[in-house]
Amino acid sequence: MAAVNTFDRHLLREWLQILGLVLAATCGLLLIQVLYDQFQMLREIGARGWELWEYVGVTMPSFLAVVLPIALLVSLLYTLGKLHRANEFTAMRAAGVGFMRLTAPIWVIGVLCCGLTWWLNTSIVPWSVERSEELLNYLKFRHESKSERRDQIGVVSSVAFDNRVDRRMWYFNRYSRYSERGYGASVSELDDQRREVRRLIAAEAWYDPIGHGWVFKNGRDLAFTPETGELIASRPFVQMFVAQYQEDPARMLLIDRRAVDLSLHELRELIAYLESEHSPKVVGYAVRYFGLIADTIGPLIVIAIAIPFAVTGVRVNPAVGVSKSIGLFVLYYLLSNVAASLASKEIVEPIVAAWLPHGGMALVAAWFFVRMR
Repeated sequence: MAAVNTFDRHLLREWLQILGLVLAATCGLLLIQVLYDQFQMLREIGARGWELWEYVGVTMPSFLAVVLPIALLVSLLYTLGKLHRANEFTAMRAAGVGFMRLTAPIWVIGVLCCGLTWWLNTSIVPWSVERSEELLNYLKFRHESKSERRDQIGVVSSVAFDNRVDRRMWYFNRYSRYSERGYGASVSELDDQRREVRRLIAAEAWYDPIGHGWVFKNGRDLAFTPETGELIASRPFVQMFVAQYQEDPARMLLIDRRAVDLSLHELRELIAYLESEHSPKVVGYAVRYFGLIADTIGPLIVIAIAIPFAVTGVRVNPAVGVSKSIGLFVLYYLLSNVAASLASKEIVEPIVAAWLPHGGMALVAAWFFVRMR
């Protein structure tokens, strides 16, 4: 039998047309959502026409990895249901063609979609998330610079950072992402029993990328007896450079941000830090990180569910099959929430929680295939 026969071309033509339409429709809905959520805010901060569309353009790729499984499922249920209704599968089976051979083109496209999902999650989506955040911050900073002082632009309030590895605790009353300076800074150096031995307080502090250290301005250098906490020295300074302080301010600002708002690169960096701190916050970020990796096999699971789900049903309007996809995604959502809850309670490891929804859907697919046979 030829590698690609007439039925293969017919199946691919029918399916890829619907897949393209579903992708276009879904991306269109997401575009409307982005404009609805962000348009007014972007206009208020003075985004010009080309800046508005640039923001939309760099934001849209971050949704592609989410849209692809939905589009695959809906298009497959519709297309295979249509072919099933027209008895085309029955005719081919009667001609002696095995079912796996009939659906071989779909599995090939599924493997390609797995590679596409991996590329999206590791390259395109991280770039999209980080670039859209940079652009949004730039627009906000430019708008605030017209009415605010430099130290009030792009301010994040109450920034705390506990560096357990180097035994230092940082705190800023506020940190300006525009000026890249912290205001109302306090750094405590601790001994191996986490007792304070030194504290630097300063009106301003910033990281010097050339000198590779932190600069403190207008403050005091305090020393304490760790056993009693008694203050034993207090030396004022106008400006002090501390070379051994190597904390990255960008990492400090990642703390307490939502996992869904971080790219794969940011998640990896934050997880490494939180694990070194033995922080319980690492669970949510780890589940998100491993979940993005697990999504790589999502297209194959979607295909494994869609094929038996579509071709074993009654021959009704194929739109009925599309409506079934809603229930499948509700089931996936419930499994994801259950898995995240189990991970937060330390019942399962984050990597297990990330793969649990995919494993559950794989079992659903296996059950459908058993019924089909």
